[in-house]
Amino acid sequence: MMSPSWENQTMSVEFVLRGFSSIQQLNISLFIIFLVFYTLTLSGNILIVFLVLFNHHLHTPMYFFLVNLSFLEIWYTSNIVPKMLLIIIAKQRTISVAGCLAQFYFFGSLAATECLLLAVMSYDRYLAICQPLRYPILMTDSLCIRLAASSWFSCFLLTAITMVLLCRLTFCGLNEIDHFFCDFTPLIHLSCTDTSLTETIAFATSSAVTLVPFLLIMGSYSCILVAILRIPSGTGRRKTFSTCSSHLTVVSVFYGTLIVTYLVPSAHSSQLLRKGFSLLYTILTPMLNPIIYSLRNRDIHEALKKCLSKKSGFFR
Repeated sequence: MMSPSWENQTMSVEFVLRGFSSIQQLNISLFIIFLVFYTLTLSGNILIVFLVLFNHHLHTPMYFFLVNLSFLEIWYTSNIVPKMLLIIIAKQRTISVAGCLAQFYFFGSLAATECLLLAVMSYDRYLAICQPLRYPILMTDSLCIRLAASSWFSCFLLTAITMVLLCRLTFCGLNEIDHFFCDFTPLIHLSCTDTSLTETIAFATSSAVTLVPFLLIMGSYSCILVAILRIPSGTGRRKTFSTCSSHLTVVSVFYGTLIVTYLVPSAHSSQLLRKGFSLLYTILTPMLNPIIYSLRNRDIHEALKKCLSKKSGFFR
């Protein structure tokens, strides 16, 4: 039942994303910074996808999952940043209810998929380091495909449950979202119907796709750490650790930004501060991932050199 206070309210057909309206004087600077970040994110992740697909020596489970992660980051940022840039520079702040819900669905699904993919990648590193002799037998091509496909499918399916419940809500009254994209909490606040079931289901599904993968990652790296400490030589320990250092850094950055975003801001934190924390996982993390995987990765360096040498030979 709709509460009496809402009976005379008009149902919303569109929302208004306020973006960074409180600091409009910095619009040009923000637009340039976010555009540069978005360009770097796209170019870095597309480069990794290209290098892995067209270099046969990179056709291994580790790089197969890396391609999935880079492909995800491309769509993850493209779901949010273009609209955010329009809000900043062109003042195109309106978004339909259907478009807002669709943006949230893809944002939630892709974020959840990243959690599972990072867990799958940690399992791959666990097998490679802790069971190296059995690794080629255990981590087969078919298993890689099943692990990646199940990560994508399960997260899009779980988020669809929350999406269905959101679609059943009625949005009326104030239609302004004080954010730069359609997140779950702002949408709930705009509803004039009971949201308790939706919030409970959303909390359960989001906990399942964040906490469970995190525990699996911690378990995998605990076993990896034990295996590395058993290696007698320091050189051997450093060489073994280097095979998983990039992934461990990405996991630390990703979960670190989530913890900062959802635990540090208190009820007294300004909305501008919350938006700033949200930028960490919507823009900064996707941009850093290809950089982290490329800096100390000899295979990526060799593939890039080979690609550049082929291009230079082609233009001679």
